[in-house]
Parts: sequence; structure tokens; C-alpha cells
Amino acid sequence: MSFQHSLRLLVATEFSPNASGGGPAVVRQMLRGWPAQDLFWWSCLPESDRRFGQQVAGHFCGGLPAKLRPQLRFTALKSALLTMAWAPWAAAHFGRTIRRVQPDAIWVVPHNWSILPLATILPDARTGFHVTMQDYVDVHGQTKRFGLVRCQRMAAMADRIYEMATARDATSHPMIADLRARTHAEAAQMLHAGLEDEDFHFLENKTASETDEIRIAYAGTILVPREFALFVEAVGRLRPSFPRPLSLHLYGSHRYAGERWFDASWMQEHGNLAEPELLAALRNCTWGFAPMALTDDDPRYNRFSFPTKFITYLAAGLPVITLGHTESSVMQMARQYRVGVATNEPDAKALAELLRMPLADPFPWTHHAEEIKCCAREEFCASRMRAVLYRCFERCSEATRSVAGS
Repeated sequence: MSFQHSLRLLVATEFSPNASGGGPAVVRQMLRGWPAQDLFWWSCLPESDRRFGQQVAGHFCGGLPAKLRPQLRFTALKSALLTMAWAPWAAAHFGRTIRRVQPDAIWVVPHNWSILPLATILPDARTGFHVTMQDYVDVHGQTKRFGLVRCQRMAAMADRIYEMATARDATSHPMIADLRARTHAEAAQMLHAGLEDEDFHFLENKTASETDEIRIAYAGTILVPREFALFVEAVGRLRPSFPRPLSLHLYGSHRYAGERWFDASWMQEHGNLAEPELLAALRNCTWGFAPMALTDDDPRYNRFSFPTKFITYLAAGLPVITLGHTESSVMQMARQYRVGVATNEPDAKALAELLRMPLADPFPWTHHAEEIKCCAREEFCASRMRAVLYRCFERCSEATRSVAGS
């Protein structure tokens, strides 16, 4: 989709244009074809490499100090320093960026530390802005790293940004409902990774063929190590009895060869591939694996976030093995559309028996093709999501012009 006239867009978030991970991948996909000369980017973190090929007319970095990012040590002190010293400086930098770029619209992804400068500047920016809520800030143990009270304040700030936006969307249906209940603001759509026209063409023409090896793919960072280790143990129990070799293939920026569960005899790490290369590699696999936590210890992530890998597997034509808590957003999707195996089995031996027949199936695509295509069409059509998003940008541009003319 293209505009009839030029629209200067500023993306504002924590991550850089070519950052790895599912969130940045979604933003890049939705900006596919956007003229680079009309695209600007403000982020807290610098660009580390450009392997994903996202071009921008200008990238302005808010300079989040790497040594002050709270990870393991001195987290309370580092978080306090970021809040008191870095955040005001970053807010001023973001304000200067808006004045310099003079965007028609701002696309805001309030992620982690970016929330502080965004919440300071956006209310008085006099520029229409669209918010995409991808993840809540109080997930993945960040309350311990950032501090509970600080996380609560940042979460409230993110809600306020969402509420004040000219237009908005979020990453899952449960998250949209949760935000509506708390902010009374309506979302334009569920926005996530999607399948392009060429992906749908691939699915329509994909045929079932028996392979010599069962290749299970995992894309991205392992966020639930206990569940991942459980799955590895279950599959490891099956391998000796299978007539065909079974292998696990890991794609992502992190390395796991040093983990206790890693076994180089049937596991292989492929590194962090750009989206087209990743999709091509996945299409040589048999299954995709999408785990979430089996417990509800991190309910804000379990119930409201949605792993991009699930959609990437659909685009690759892979049936999906989904493991997680029954209330998680991805489990609800997997059970609604029956795109593979969906289970919350916590015992490795029982999980192995549950997986035995599906993994032994020589033609899994035959049994899951229609549901995979249905789920992709109904929930993850990239061209449809992009069209809605671009109409929201137009609304933001109209709001900007209205303020300028008043």
C-alpha cells in the first residue's frame, strides 16, 4: 500500500531499526516498501548491525548507557540512575528529534526504558501519534531488575500513552481486551507479524512429501528455559525408537551449546538469520516449537503477549507444537485453529507419549494444512494489517495538521 502524498513518519521506541527479535521484525515488516527518505527513527539503543536491511533517512539514538542497563548486578542503583539522570536527558533528546524531523505522524512502540522519555514528551508534542503495544513492561522478571514500584509507574505511563494516542493497536486479542478494560480506548486491530501475499501463495501450493529426517525448528530467544528443557527431555526419549532421525534446529542470536540439555548429536545452532533467510530455512523443517510458561507466575506475559515465532512457523508451512499454560494467548490460538499439537502436559514421559504419533506422522502437512491456512488468513494477513495501520498514520497526520492550523 502507498500514499497519494508523502508522509514523514518517525518511529519512536527502545530498539534500533535493525535490532533482532520479534518486536523489531514486526515493525520492519509493516514498513515494507515505505520510502526510506520519509522514514525516521528514534531509539534508546544504538544500531549494532544492519543485517536486516532496514533503511531510514535518519536514526537518532537516545544513548541508553549499556553499563547502566540493569541485568544482574546493582539493579536498584542502575535503575535509579537511569530514571533520575538518563531519562530527562533522553526526553530532551526525543523532543529535539521531533522538532528537527517535523514528522507528520509518530509510530510509538512503548518498550521498557523508552517509556520514560516517551511519556514525558508525547503529551505536548503537537504531533499525532499511533501506539503499538507489543509487551507490557512488568514481564520476564523485570520487576526484580527495574524495581516493583518503578515497573508499576512505567506500566501506568505506557497505559497513559496508549490512552492519549490518536490511534492504537496491540499484539494479541487478550491484550486489546485488557487495555480496553483499563483505559477505555479502542484498538484499530490486532497487529503482529503477518503472512505476505507470497507466503499465502507458498501455502496454497505446498504439497506433502515424506522426508528422511524429522526436523523440529525453534526460532528466537528461549524465554522459558524450564519448558524448553522439558520438551528436549520428552523428544530425547522418543529418538531411539523412531525409524527416522529426529533433530532440533535453533535459530537466533543467543547460543545454547553450553546448556545442560544441549546435545550436539541431534541439535544444531544456525545463528541469527535475516527474515527472508530464516523463512527459507524453516521451510526445510517439519515442525515448529512455540513454548510459553506452564505456570502462571508471569501472567502479564503469558496471557497478553504473543510469540512472533508462531506466525513465522505458519508462513513456513510448519505445523506447530505449542506448549504452555491453558490461559496463554498462544495456547488459545493454537486450540482455536488446531494448527498442530497444543498441550500443557508438565511431565516429560507423558509429553513424550503425547508427541509420539504426531512426530512419527510422515505427512503432518496433510493433516494440518487447512487449519494453518485458515489461521493465517483470519488472523495474520500482513497486507490487511498494513492497510489498517497506514490509515491510522493518515489519521495521525490529519491530527498534526489540525494542531498546526489552530
